[in-house]
Amino acid sequence: MKLTMTMLLAGAILVSLSQLTEASEQPGEPNQFVNLDDYLHYAEMNNAELKASFQGWKIAAEQIPQAKTLPDPKLTYDVEARRSPSGQTIGIMQTFPWFGTIKARTDVASAEERAALKRYEAQKLKLFSEVKQAFFEYSYLARQVETARQNLELSRHFEEVTRTRYATSQTTHPDHIRAQIEAANAEYEVQRLESLQEPLAAKLNSILNRRAKTALPWPGKQEFKESKVSIAEITDILLEKNLELGAMQMDIEAARGQVELAKKKFYPEIDVGIDVLTQSEATMGPGEQPLFVKVGINLPLWTSSYSAQERQAMAKMEQTYLQRTQLQNDLLSGAQKAFYEVEDSVRRVRLYKDTLIPRSREMLAAYEASYRSGGADFLSLIDAQKTLINAQLAYEKAVTEHAQKGAELEAIIGAQLPAAKKDSEK
Repeated sequence: MKLTMTMLLAGAILVSLSQLTEASEQPGEPNQFVNLDDYLHYAEMNNAELKASFQGWKIAAEQIPQAKTLPDPKLTYDVEARRSPSGQTIGIMQTFPWFGTIKARTDVASAEERAALKRYEAQKLKLFSEVKQAFFEYSYLARQVETARQNLELSRHFEEVTRTRYATSQTTHPDHIRAQIEAANAEYEVQRLESLQEPLAAKLNSILNRRAKTALPWPGKQEFKESKVSIAEITDILLEKNLELGAMQMDIEAARGQVELAKKKFYPEIDVGIDVLTQSEATMGPGEQPLFVKVGINLPLWTSSYSAQERQAMAKMEQTYLQRTQLQNDLLSGAQKAFYEVEDSVRRVRLYKDTLIPRSREMLAAYEASYRSGGADFLSLIDAQKTLINAQLAYEKAVTEHAQKGAELEAIIGAQLPAAKKDSEK
């Protein structure tokens, strides 16, 4: 009996330890995501596409030491075939590219490495923008659920008011029925919005490289952070710091280096080597062992091929320059559009926060007081309730769009938007 109990206890401990180990290995437990920075940090460490971009940079970086290296030396062996004893020669030969070839080749590899690094950093900014878009959408859903629950409580409150008034014959039965219908619709809306949590969480988990059904907590309420920057400043920041433009500038430098490399094809490569004759005494008589110093060059005779290669490199450089120009134009256009949307969202936030929501609350309170005293009909009360709820949702939507468009604009210009100065700093 004691043995059986001991075995059961040991088994329970092993199961518990196994579950604990699995839990500790589980990436991204929900409690580790407290704010947006936690999501960004986790995405930077785990996103598969960003990791692939990092490997792309490593590939380009490893090209530099290869570009600096001379070709492998050649070991040669010659033997006479018609005389006996036969003479045998062992030698080594090293090829040296024409002057400046290695430097040009290294410059190309270095430019490609810097371009790959900038593309990795640009991919990180793109990833951060995607995380922010999904996070703010998830946060907006949380605000929708919160507002829907408030609406449900208010609908139940009005349903209680109509029940009391109907019991005392101060209102009609249709008003009480209408209040019950509004409460039922409000309850359905809460359930509908809450059911959206799982697909939105799955979208975030996909970006974070986590299992789709891993739970994520509701984000806290996002603070409205207004940025104060002009379109001229946006343009200057974009031209100076955009990483994609920087990467393409490195592509232009690499293409320029390829042109220099193509020009080197018109010049020969130099071969230098030493041969040692073995069994020299048997074949040549007594004396010191002969050494042969060899120098050779290749003959660059097919100049039409080299000219075509040079023209190809120049066309590639021109193509890259034009692509960069078009990318710059597209980015400037996108930045202007995103800037307008950021500014428009600021205006809408102020409209709802400073005017529409306060007035809607006043109107709802006035209609409720009037309804209790018999001065207003129930439909007017319900309309006032819906007006307030819609204003609150529109405000949260404007705050969310401001954050999302701000993240989009930051990804375009390649830098964080400067925050608006406080009144004491102006």
